[in-house]
Amino acid sequence: MQYDQIDARILEVVQKNNRLTSEVIGEMVGLSATACQRRLKRLRSEGIIEGDVSIVSPKAVGRPIEMIVLVTLERERADIIDKFKKAIKSSAEVVNGFYVTGDADFVVYISARSMDDYEKFTRQFFYQNSDIKGFKTMVILDRVKAAFAVPIEIPSDD
Repeated sequence: MQYDQIDARILEVVQKNNRLTSEVIGEMVGLSATACQRRLKRLRSEGIIEGDVSIVSPKAVGRPIEMIVLVTLERERADIIDKFKKAIKSSAEVVNGFYVTGDADFVVYISARSMDDYEKFTRQFFYQNSDIKGFKTMVILDRVKAAFAVPIEIPSDD
């Protein structure tokens, strides 16, 4: 998966606002709308652009309680790890999930309507899973930044 300087500029633009038209993006990076569309299609098909999303306020949709949870598994075996990854992907309450190194095996970001709902979730998702050794919950007091943008390295002309 390689990209050039123009692709890098397109990536910077769409990370800030993915609702811009190909015409507008093309003008910003010096391409025609058609050439811009072709590049966007290639960036998506090659997996450089993984998705186009809107960041929704959890509070605005009735899920004001947000937590980061560190999860430790009983054993680190491929089948157990894969099973837990599948559980993360299938849970609506888990907004983001990461398989990590360090003291925990996974870090998950969860939203809930209330602490009562979170307790019900923990009973079902964590306590009923015999592969989980333990979990530690950190309640988010203030979401300081919510973004998915990553710094884009601009390739050199070499």
